[in-house]
Amino acid sequence: MSGNFTLSIIKPNAVRTGKTGPILAIINEAGFEIAALKMVRISRKQAEVFYEVHKGKPFYEGLIGFMTSGPVFVMILKHENAVEEFRRLIGDTDPEKAEAGTIRKLYAVSVQMNAIHGSDCDENAVREADLFFSGFERF
Repeated sequence: MSGNFTLSIIKPNAVRTGKTGPILAIINEAGFEIAALKMVRISRKQAEVFYEVHKGKPFYEGLIGFMTSGPVFVMILKHENAVEEFRRLIGDTDPEKAEAGTIRKLYAVSVQMNAIHGSDCDENAVREADLFFSGFERF
């Protein structure tokens, strides 16, 4: 399945402001198939494991606090070249630099509160998906 799936998280700010439905519609219209989806509240431990590559950076504690501040939707999405195609769909991490029509341009508040996460490489897609989904939860 590597190369044909990515992990995505609709972040707390987008869930809190009712953007989950519109974001899912964009994902669906772009041809991504949802292979797994659930609403969770990420624990501090999960967030620390998920963002371990950023540990020690100035924004780390704020990021952990933000990602644990409310419920999120985590999902595995299938598509050919999923990671690359999804990152194109969501746009730049900085909503000011994101292209028009991308999810982050439409719904992000800031770099940290950028509405949605998408895996940045196939290896991380596997690692990230394994943090949230067991084998029987994937379709």
